[in-house]
Amino acid sequence: MLFLFFGGVAAWVARDYPMGSAVRMGPGYFPLVLGVLLALLGLAACIRGLGIKGEHIESVRFRPLLLILGSVGVFATAIEHAGIIATTILTVVGAAAASPESRPREVIVLVIVLLALAVGVFTYALGLPFKLMPG
Repeated sequence: MLFLFFGGVAAWVARDYPMGSAVRMGPGYFPLVLGVLLALLGLAACIRGLGIKGEHIESVRFRPLLLILGSVGVFATAIEHAGIIATTILTVVGAAAASPESRPREVIVLVIVLLALAVGVFTYALGLPFKLMPG
């Protein structure tokens, strides 16, 4: 359904651009063709999926969804004020709380590894101007 949606959106946006022809393509030709092909691929996958018998899909659990989305939101809003260290810890712990299978020891190891990666990649390797600590 995502292929169908994004293909339809691409084709809809491309309709306002000049098409040209296959020999002299305009700016709307390529997005329209790719959008239609993507939508057709999505439609084929949807039709094929209707014919497959499988196990019942369980209902959406909102707690994990909200915790993970909230963790990403915390990271996006707090990174400038709280610093990369505190924000990374909050994000990882918040996302880990989404699963009842999370164990404290695993979360601590994950925090340490991701904290080292975040500080190493964003601050030192890429040189992004993130504060390490608040203040």
